[in-house]
Amino acid sequence: MANVILGLLLIRAMSQYDLVKAFEAGVSLFYSASSGSIKRALDGLLERGLVEIASQEEGGRGRKTYRVTAIGEAAFREWMLGDLVGGDMEAAALSRLYFLGHLPAAERPVVLERIQARIESGLAQLERLEAQVAAVDVPDELRDLAVYQRATLAYGLASHRFALDWFTQMHDEVGSREITS
Repeated sequence: MANVILGLLLIRAMSQYDLVKAFEAGVSLFYSASSGSIKRALDGLLERGLVEIASQEEGGRGRKTYRVTAIGEAAFREWMLGDLVGGDMEAAALSRLYFLGHLPAAERPVVLERIQARIESGLAQLERLEAQVAAVDVPDELRDLAVYQRATLAYGLASHRFALDWFTQMHDEVGSREITS
C-alpha cells in the first residue's frame, strides 16, 4: 500500500482525506484500503522520510498535505522496476500498470516484462498442479467436491492465460509506441 500511496502523491500533493478519495475513485479497482490503513501507511512513509508534510492548516483539525521526497521518488522507482512479490499477483501487476506513466518511456517495457514473467511463473505452477491433479484417483465420496476444485483450478489457469495474453499485448503496444514517439 505504501507504494500505491507514493504513486498517488507523485501525481500531486494530497491530504489523507484526498488519498482516501483517490483510492475510492480508481485504486479500489485493484487495491482496497480503509482510511485507518491509509493513515498507518502514510505515518510509516513519513517516519521513513519517503514523504513530508507540504503544508498544514492552522487551527481545528490542522489538515496536513503530504508530498513525496526525493528518497520517496527513488523508492517508488525501485518498486516499479523491481520483482513482483506477494501472493496477490493481480494487485501487484495492476498497481504497477496504474502508475506506469510515472516512469520514463524507455523503462515501461521493463516493468511489463517483469509482470509477464511473474504471470508465466504462476501459470507454470498451476500447470504442474493440473498435471498432478489429473493423476489422482478420486474416491467416489469426494467426486462432487473434486469437480469444483478442478473448476477452481481451471479458472486460475484461464485467468493467468488471459492476463499473460493481455500484458503481452500491452507490452507490444508500449514498445511500438516508444519506437514511433
